[in-house]
Amino acid sequence: MPRSRPTRAVALSALAALLLTAATACGDAGGLQGAGPTETAVSPDKLWPELTPASSPAYEIGEVNRETVKGVTVPGGDIRDVDPVAVVRKEIAGSPDDYSGEDATYRQTGRLMAECAKGAGRGRCPVLQPYYRDLTGDGHPELTLGFRLMPGKTTAVRVYTVEKRRLVQVMGWDDALSGVELAGRSVILRSPSEVAGYEYRLQWTWAADQKAMLLTHDEMLRTGHHKKTPHPSPSPSHSASPSRSASPSASTP
Repeated sequence: MPRSRPTRAVALSALAALLLTAATACGDAGGLQGAGPTETAVSPDKLWPELTPASSPAYEIGEVNRETVKGVTVPGGDIRDVDPVAVVRKEIAGSPDDYSGEDATYRQTGRLMAECAKGAGRGRCPVLQPYYRDLTGDGHPELTLGFRLMPGKTTAVRVYTVEKRRLVQVMGWDDALSGVELAGRSVILRSPSEVAGYEYRLQWTWAADQKAMLLTHDEMLRTGHHKKTPHPSPSPSHSASPSRSASPSASTP
């Protein structure tokens, strides 16, 4: 029996309601939802506008660390041909009082250099495995080198490049390290902090205008760990920047 007009109208109304409900349900599954009111942006407040702006830094912290390594040449221009152990020996020779003698700061490192006959990263040799990556963007790899400064727990980190067949150091830092990373044109060092649950994160990035790696980030980050770990002050060397204690704060430059 054919449905009457009123019956058909009711059925169509019910179908429309059903389709509307289904459409609404689908919208809930994939539609955007509000996250609540957004806080009003507040511009920074400038303090002490009467102060005369400084024209020179208060501390010399060695922002540009660049030095040609004397006595080490790269005849073929490939930095992989350079012996990392020989590079460290050159640095040690430049500061003999730090490595030789019973009272020397890094006396154990000086003694263990004799264990490096098999190369870096072998046995008790304090020179760590070298890493090669293009950090300057010129298509050629740089040498990232590390060696332990003993009897303490500090590690020296250096970056070298080649210019006109000469070996040039473009970054140097000594610190107690919890991790080292290479990312893009940057070297990132992580160090334990004396504040529980935090660590220091320092990032050096290649600056073409300075032909060196500059400290572009110096920050303290939360790690989630609450164990308090002492953070030894970095010991300055002839090629390393001074420790963070040289400046009144460790904020990002």
